Amino acid sequence: MAPIDRAINAVTSMLVLILLQVGLQHRMYICILSRLPEKEDVELPELSENKRKFTVLGAGVVGLCCAVSLQRAGFSVTLVDRLDPGTGTSSGNAGLIQIDSVVPIATPGILRNVPSMLLDPLGPLVVRWRYLHRIAPWLARFVRAARPDSVERISIALASLLDRSNEAWLELITAANAQGVWRQSGELHVYRTKQAWEGSRASDELRRRRGSVLEELTVEEMRQLEPALSPDLYRGVFTPNANSITHPLHLSQRLFDLFRRSGGTFVKTNVTGFRNGPDGEPIWLSTDGESLPVDGLVIAAGAFSKPFAKSAGASVPLDTERGYHLWLPDPGVEMRRPIVVGDHKFGIVPMTGGVRLVGTVEFGGLDLAPDWRRADILAKLARPFVPGLNLDGAERWMGFRPSMPDSLPVIGRAPGKQNVYLAFGHGHLGLTLGAVTGQVITGLAAGRSPDVDLVPFRADRF
Repeated sequence: MAPIDRAINAVTSMLVLILLQVGLQHRMYICILSRLPEKEDVELPELSENKRKFTVLGAGVVGLCCAVSLQRAGFSVTLVDRLDPGTGTSSGNAGLIQIDSVVPIATPGILRNVPSMLLDPLGPLVVRWRYLHRIAPWLARFVRAARPDSVERISIALASLLDRSNEAWLELITAANAQGVWRQSGELHVYRTKQAWEGSRASDELRRRRGSVLEELTVEEMRQLEPALSPDLYRGVFTPNANSITHPLHLSQRLFDLFRRSGGTFVKTNVTGFRNGPDGEPIWLSTDGESLPVDGLVIAAGAFSKPFAKSAGASVPLDTERGYHLWLPDPGVEMRRPIVVGDHKFGIVPMTGGVRLVGTVEFGGLDLAPDWRRADILAKLARPFVPGLNLDGAERWMGFRPSMPDSLPVIGRAPGKQNVYLAFGHGHLGLTLGAVTGQVITGLAAGRSPDVDLVPFRADRF
């Protein structure tokens, strides 16, 4: 070898060593391109031997999105849940991808109506009296979040995630070959009374300030979009950029299929807690069976996340909105897109094989028995808007929405932890924000600076 070649190789070796040292210190992946020797067999180390392992706790739609996104970034992932993937609350949601949903649940207008709502056991928002003492601290924070300055701040934070939602979902939908469940049809908000219409003006103005496209429609224009609607309505709003999922369970199953094909491991077990190492980081998951080793951990267990977050050092005011739906297997009408009933705050959503009437908010925790009247009332409320609905064979369902008092999910690293990430509390937007949440968590795990301000979503913001 010529002296000049030896000198070049020496300098190159030194630079490579420096790059590797810096990369290891900052958890960077470095790709070094060079021409391999022609006569010597060089064995390159496989990435799978060095990449970090993650455990995702929770196999609902948010957990699945986190798991698949981490995999696509090169991480090895184990998914853990006591239920089969996607069969919990994620299976019964409204299927809405509501990128215009920048208005928090707590607003000054809602507060004015809360007393009358609470007195109506079948109204759109109910607190079960047996649960009132448990939910009181949450409600106090809910009231504080309804101040006009708070509403503005919260809507800006929501928009920062919602603006990325469609793009994030389309990437996962394509990867999972799930285009068949993605519907680009917009969403129609309908009002039967002038009072309900005028009561929604402030919310629509807020949505416009955040960049939403809203088209105000007459009754005739609404019925051109949806002929099954009653002529006895007042006005409507069409949001053309909203999308929906025609079968939420099928979407979760497609994501899980992608996860398994990509080498993911699923463990069906009931997790009871963590065991921490000397540095305070979780190193084992305690379960009803054997303990599971942990390197990186994502807590995405929906409404069941609170005790796990507390074990990781994050005390969060997470509570549960119990959501009901009524499934109509033979609806008797043809519908092209989701309809949101502004008068009563629920949805009439066509899906594969039927129509789902879904909505209402009930604060009753995880343990009280369902109040099935709240599912049955949806049929009575829907009929004046879609008179031809056939209610024969209707099936009831109830699930648990993980709800934060300010309508902002918890997304980011657990306070004081290096290897624990939080992804829960999405409320009504779990499906909408699932894919973008997975992207954010994956970026943090890979050591990248987030392209969205995560301060509003911190676990310790209260």
